[in-house]
Amino acid sequence: MQPSLLKRAVHKNLRRDCTIVLLLVAATVAAYWQVCGHGFVYHDDDMYVYENPHVQEGLTPANVVWAFARPHIGHWHPLTWLSYMVDVELFGVNPGALHRTNLLLHVVNTVLLFVVLRRLTGAPWRSAFVAALFALHPLHVEPVAWISSRKDVLSGVFLMLTMLAYARYVDRPGVLRYSLVVLLFALGLMSKPMLVTLPFVLLLLDYWPLGRFQFGQIVKSVGQQSRKSLNAFSHWKLSRHLLLEKIPLFALSAISSIVTFLVQRTAGAVTSVETLPLKLRIANTFVSYLTYIQKMVWPSRLAMFYPYPDKTDLIWQTVVFALLLLIISLGVVWLMRRRRYLLTGWLWYLGTLVPVIGLVQVGDQALADRYTYVPLTGLFIIIAWGVPDLIAKWRFRKPALAASAIAVLLALSICAYLQHRHWRDTITLCEHALEVTEDNYVAHFCMADDSLRKGKIDRAIADYRQCLRIKPSYFKALGGLAAALRRQGKTDQAIKYYTQAIRRKPGWVFPVNNLAWLLATHKETKFRNPKEAVRLAHEACKLTNYENPTILDTLAAAYAIDNKFHQAIQTAEKALELAEVTRQKKLTEQIRNRLRLYKAGRPYIEPSAKVPSEEDG
Repeated sequence: MQPSLLKRAVHKNLRRDCTIVLLLVAATVAAYWQVCGHGFVYHDDDMYVYENPHVQEGLTPANVVWAFARPHIGHWHPLTWLSYMVDVELFGVNPGALHRTNLLLHVVNTVLLFVVLRRLTGAPWRSAFVAALFALHPLHVEPVAWISSRKDVLSGVFLMLTMLAYARYVDRPGVLRYSLVVLLFALGLMSKPMLVTLPFVLLLLDYWPLGRFQFGQIVKSVGQQSRKSLNAFSHWKLSRHLLLEKIPLFALSAISSIVTFLVQRTAGAVTSVETLPLKLRIANTFVSYLTYIQKMVWPSRLAMFYPYPDKTDLIWQTVVFALLLLIISLGVVWLMRRRRYLLTGWLWYLGTLVPVIGLVQVGDQALADRYTYVPLTGLFIIIAWGVPDLIAKWRFRKPALAASAIAVLLALSICAYLQHRHWRDTITLCEHALEVTEDNYVAHFCMADDSLRKGKIDRAIADYRQCLRIKPSYFKALGGLAAALRRQGKTDQAIKYYTQAIRRKPGWVFPVNNLAWLLATHKETKFRNPKEAVRLAHEACKLTNYENPTILDTLAAAYAIDNKFHQAIQTAEKALELAEVTRQKKLTEQIRNRLRLYKAGRPYIEPSAKVPSEEDG
């Protein structure tokens, strides 16, 4: 090709790609923009942002150290914490700003996915369609609309960047380029450890579209060698080389997996085999794989939480779904020689879901929309390359593909827009979940806690009782119901439910602290128990390494009611110092007032039956 023609073709391709990027950005923002007006939801947003003192302080050296040094709520993802702190530093504790950042990260992921696939495959329109499906699918609403799901969209950025860096490394192998791949992968793991399967994804990309498993492409894998020496390599040696090449990445995955398991087990987030038997988990694995596909094809009845289905339903579903998965997998293997993208796409989907499929159960959910954020890309690839191949000989192939793609993307955009409305606030989100699922005890619990914080005690108690009717052992509802009954002045019942919550979850600090507070400060003498209050307060302090000012405040009150004013003053002074450091103004003033009482030789007695909001579980 003449230089002038080549230059013209490059400019034409660049204009086309830029146009595609602009269309992807515009379509994504249009479908998701309403989320910027949504507020927080009482579904982990409190623990992640608006009641997390480290995040509320913004980006400080002490908080940077905390993000890397301390796991919190069963997770170690320091970059996710830092991203929240940056938002708060720039915009304050503003839900709109936090949502905008989630949306921005999702837009970046969409563009990067297009760029990666465009570079790897050289197919701009198919790559654009995959990116558009990724951007607009309603299953991907949750990672954007839920502030607590920042880790999904943030880790997605590093996943895309790692794949892009890997493509550059494959083109021109070198230590620096490989080091960049390792660095980006490590950053992704520090955003969300679900990326542990990324080395596996890179091996799939080696198979298709990079073709590095093909004998003729070995030059890319081993660098500059003579043709004679290349012919000495067997396919096994090539495969072994590609595996050895990724040992540093697999090592990072192993370290991340071990750290994540230990952190989650220490936090009590890993469900025991006694609570959820292994055979039930395996059954749910097969069901989940097919359920996600069903929701991809027909995205209806999406919810913020999906309870485990009834055990009797799982028996027949497991058999049917396992057979379907086997049939699909055999079909993929049969067609893989002619359609290599089938194996890459299918194993991408199956493999990237492994960390969250439930064999190691974290939390109570059977499945979750946010878990599809990366895995569905494999199925999108199969659709984008498979459908055109199916109708390759049809005369009207191009206009039919264009029209159907536009129709599908328009329908998905509308569904995503409608799905976003449910994330407006806690009550709206939970009421929708109750409409589309059965026995959703988590939805009842979130509604109850939101009502309790707004002072709607009767409604809170009703939802707590509904939650416990469905799952009597749900310790969070036991603690919440105790707090609500305490506010109603039903102290006998509050003590009963606090005790049950502690028995159900011995390491849960909030009911321990709340019960200690009640026994130390209740206005009626018959409910006060100084010795037990001191014991419980010490237990709560040990669970928080004596670093939580609210819980130290409880210990000081327990010491005071036990006439140990010297210890009460020392403890209150330490609590005051910590409250000032963490800038908790209301708590600081409360502790300061109580400290004056202790110095005067008087204990603190609550004027009402209300437990301070800082200590509500």
